[in-house]
Amino acid sequence: MAANVGKKLINSKERCVDESLEGTAASHPGLRLLSGHRVMVREDVASVRAAGKVTLLSGGGSGHEPAHAGYIGAGMLTGAIAGSVFTSPPPADILAAIRAVGQGNPAGTLLIVKNYTGDRLNFGMSLERARSEGLHVDMLVVGEDCALTSHDKTAGRRGLAGTVFIHKIAGALAEQGQSLEDIVKVASQAASQMGTIGISLSPCSVPGSGPSFQLQQDEFELGLGIHGEAGCRRQKMTSADEIVSAMLDHMTNPDNSTHLKIPQGSKVALMVNNLGGTSCLELGIVGRAAIQYLESRGVAVQRVYTGSFMTSLEMAGVSLTVLHLDDTLMACLDADTSAPAWPRHLSGEDRTSDVYIPAPQHIQAEEGGTTSGQTIQADQAQLLEKVVQRVCDRLIDSEEQLNSLDRASGDGDCGSTMARGAKEILTSLSRLPFSCPHALLLNLAAIVEKDMGGSSGALYSLFLTAAARPLQSDTQPAAWCAALHAGIQAITRYGGAEPGDRTMLDPLSAAHSTLSATLSSDRTALQALEEAVKAAETSAQATASMPARAGRASYVSPDQLTQPDPGAMAIAIIIRATHDALKGN
Repeated sequence: MAANVGKKLINSKERCVDESLEGTAASHPGLRLLSGHRVMVREDVASVRAAGKVTLLSGGGSGHEPAHAGYIGAGMLTGAIAGSVFTSPPPADILAAIRAVGQGNPAGTLLIVKNYTGDRLNFGMSLERARSEGLHVDMLVVGEDCALTSHDKTAGRRGLAGTVFIHKIAGALAEQGQSLEDIVKVASQAASQMGTIGISLSPCSVPGSGPSFQLQQDEFELGLGIHGEAGCRRQKMTSADEIVSAMLDHMTNPDNSTHLKIPQGSKVALMVNNLGGTSCLELGIVGRAAIQYLESRGVAVQRVYTGSFMTSLEMAGVSLTVLHLDDTLMACLDADTSAPAWPRHLSGEDRTSDVYIPAPQHIQAEEGGTTSGQTIQADQAQLLEKVVQRVCDRLIDSEEQLNSLDRASGDGDCGSTMARGAKEILTSLSRLPFSCPHALLLNLAAIVEKDMGGSSGALYSLFLTAAARPLQSDTQPAAWCAALHAGIQAITRYGGAEPGDRTMLDPLSAAHSTLSATLSSDRTALQALEEAVKAAETSAQATASMPARAGRASYVSPDQLTQPDPGAMAIAIIIRATHDALKGN
């Protein structure tokens, strides 16, 4: 394969369209292909004709999936015609489709065509031939592109993703039994009351060819077509909010000959369309920005549709379509359909930008410092605060040491993760309930879960949450030992590791075993803790020679694991800092 040819999951460029259509039909029981043609129709097309309702056809070049076959179903299209990639379908296939859905149906057939020269010519030629055969056929050309700025005569506004809205509106009206003439009237009016603008971050490539155009790494193109046709300008990359503002500013700019008026008080539907290579995460951000832009201008965004509606192969980019709504169009968008690519879950549901609901009260109570559980004297609370502060300071000081150890077995951020959690705890120090160890540990668990992040945040939060339980009714040394044991059990149960797997569990288990045994002798609690510190540090150092059987280190070659495990060393640092604070060092 040539270096400039885009990689594709295809078998051959000659058969890729046919095989894609076959896969779509095989995946959806309600769809069938006309033998000898690139035409997809409803499986029950004969009964649709017999029902005497208007049938609907659309189509165009392939590469825009799920358009157009994905919109075949009751309440949308009756059939669709596919050309080669980015190429208008031939008149023979279009005429075969018209015959398949229109013969014997006096209600007639509507062709919904995007405004491209090849599509207009080939669909128009087929329409005239069908009429010569006595079939009742009409055609609606959709061109809602808002990118053009010139008032000169051109090929006209391109048909873009807004065409899918017309599929849905016309399909709902046909399902109601409306006449061909009434459907054309309502759908034409809707098409004149919508606009689309797109941007691209990267090009696409037709199978067997290189990129359709070139964009610099720091550029995006505003107003391009769905085949990679040039847009109105290129700009430097910026934030999603600023790009969306640029799109909608251009769409509504009265100086542009193709602008869409969206005055204050308008009621609209918004389509956020993935051009093929944009992540769902980005689509959500773009949708948020577009809704905020419109609502800040007094526009009621009553319906939002986000997803892949009309793509351009693997092009990274999005388009935004705004459709003015009235009661009729709203009902059409909300009407049921069996078309597989239409997001039916939105039907009839009023949307709101008030996306948050209150957090459950008991979670708010924990974060606010609940004091449920056994309390301790003021001097003990001060000592406990000193312990927490000392642990956090030591972890912050050890950031680079732990990062260095982690570079051999992980992604080199163990120290930064621990330091991030420690800094957040120090920031919250004045609000923590040190007089109630049970509540303290729950608060610490909430902080590390939220601010430490990653698997470390989850593990420490799990440990602290489980360790809090034994301290609810007792705060003596034996209860703290029981808390340590409860935390170890929780990590073992949910984390999947065990002592000996080269993880934080090794020093934790060593510390607990030593602490439990020493507390049972005649040693003081501080002496028992000192022995536990030694055991933890010895165990942490010993992980250097252990095989890794859990965590990220288990994916690393044993030859590279010559240093102690960073998570184990962090535990040793924490236990040492606890001892030093209690001893007054």
